[in-house]
Amino acid sequence: MKSQIPLCDFVEQYAKSSPLRLHMPGHKGNPVLGPEALDITEIEGADVLYSAQGILLESQARAAELFGAGRTFYSAEGSSLCIRAMVYLALLYSKETGRQPKILAGRNAHKTFLTSAALLDCKIQWLFPRNRENLLSCPITPEELDTALSEESAPIAAVYLTSPDYLGNRVDLTGLSEICKKHKTLLMVDNAHGAYLNFLSPSLHPMTLGADLCCDSAHKTLPVLTGGAYLHFSTKAPASLISMAESALSVFASTSPSYLILQSLDYANQILAGNYRERLARCITWTEALKQQLPDLQPLFRGNEPLKLTLAPKEFGYTGREVADFLQKRGIIPEFSDPDFLVLMISPEISEQEIKRLQKTLATLIPRKPIPNQPPLPLRPETVCSPREALLSPQEEKNVQACLGRILGTPTVSCPPAVPILVCGERIDKTAIACLEYYGIQTCRVLK
Repeated sequence: MKSQIPLCDFVEQYAKSSPLRLHMPGHKGNPVLGPEALDITEIEGADVLYSAQGILLESQARAAELFGAGRTFYSAEGSSLCIRAMVYLALLYSKETGRQPKILAGRNAHKTFLTSAALLDCKIQWLFPRNRENLLSCPITPEELDTALSEESAPIAAVYLTSPDYLGNRVDLTGLSEICKKHKTLLMVDNAHGAYLNFLSPSLHPMTLGADLCCDSAHKTLPVLTGGAYLHFSTKAPASLISMAESALSVFASTSPSYLILQSLDYANQILAGNYRERLARCITWTEALKQQLPDLQPLFRGNEPLKLTLAPKEFGYTGREVADFLQKRGIIPEFSDPDFLVLMISPEISEQEIKRLQKTLATLIPRKPIPNQPPLPLRPETVCSPREALLSPQEEKNVQACLGRILGTPTVSCPPAVPILVCGERIDKTAIACLEYYGIQTCRVLK
């Protein structure tokens, strides 16, 4: 019977053979942290990640089958590597088809998208939806996207959207993909937070809903080591792009991929092919029960992603950071908090008892007087120069208050959530300064 985990099997057998390791890495398999015996490099038989012809090709094909993709490629450097590759491929597609080297992108894009486009000299047209309420979400509708694409003087390379976003909001990818098909443009999706969505019934994964390309950070929601990610191509994606995928990834990737991370992705195939769907369904049931058992907090939950609990606690009298501190003192560590939101990420690796523990802890929060202030949101900033020109220009660091009227040089953002308040090349106005200060940012790098 063919192995479901060919990479894991190869490395295990190699380690058991007690070889004289005259290859990288330098620990030579001797335990320091513990996993060193399984930490190898691209030796004979282990295949080559971005020129896969053996066990890695086999493992990636298994992942593509599980996700309903035309092709799937592994990343040992997270979705950031996949995003860079997608921007690169969009530019190749524009040259191949005579389209504008431009991408329409949701304004809540991860900073990796921005820096990739800047360094590759790819033009960005930002999408600002009418109902945008905060920095981290971009609820673009099919109608708004249709209007934006119709206003272009010539066809563009691609549309780039983040779904689900950091707060757990999903956009209407089915409707948006139809608009992209109408305008014959690629739909690329940052699905970093939604790898598990494929295993719902029905699937809510971008590959199911009409995206041409998408990235999944497997490590964010699946039992995979940090850094493990997928770059998926739909069954209808242009063959020319698929043929260039490994080359696109290799342009930005390390030539020494972590085989521990790759084995983690390989082993995940076996987990996902097993009873993962059933475990996922049970976990979602427990998560929904938690909300029902918190009647005072239930109206404060945000988002429509099943495994992300996003709480907007100001109406209950707390900032997100205050609730995070409350939980941390009780041994519960959130994913993210800011003045407005608390983000908790659930997965089937968490037991029902642990979810009940979370519910009981949240139930002890004592309501306080609501906090009325809302987060500032920058208006459409003035673009003075391209992100590329700004990023590659001489810069200096200044206190935020001294930056009024100056041009941002480097995105000022923390990770998480890694969504820029302003884009490099944009002028810093009063609303931008208010927003930067609101999120605790004290300095900016601006053009000299």
